[in-house]
Amino acid sequence: MAETLDELTYDYEDEGVLVRKQLDKVVLTKGSWATLMFLYQELDKASGTFRAPKIAIVRFKKFHGSYRKQSSFNVSSEKQARQITEVFEGWYPKMATSGEVSEENSAAAGDEG
Repeated sequence: MAETLDELTYDYEDEGVLVRKQLDKVVLTKGSWATLMFLYQELDKASGTFRAPKIAIVRFKKFHGSYRKQSSFNVSSEKQARQITEVFEGWYPKMATSGEVSEENSAAAGDEG
């Protein structure tokens, strides 16, 4: 188990074979609840090559000094990623004008987990 965020990886081996490899990692929130985004590829066992990159958003909880995965969401395609982005871009201006989200509140909420 990883004790620090730097130690967390999305690589995964099955019987000594790397079947999921991490290409990049971004830490979104830190603390006892941490949120990370991973860019990764999965191995196509039939061809022996890695498939197109995907994105995973993963929540970790620090428990007894080690981070453990609590939940995750995999963005399955570029189309889905663009749809999510469009929704965010549409919702945040509405939230700001309704007074429900301020910069201070959104930053604090992201750190609380």
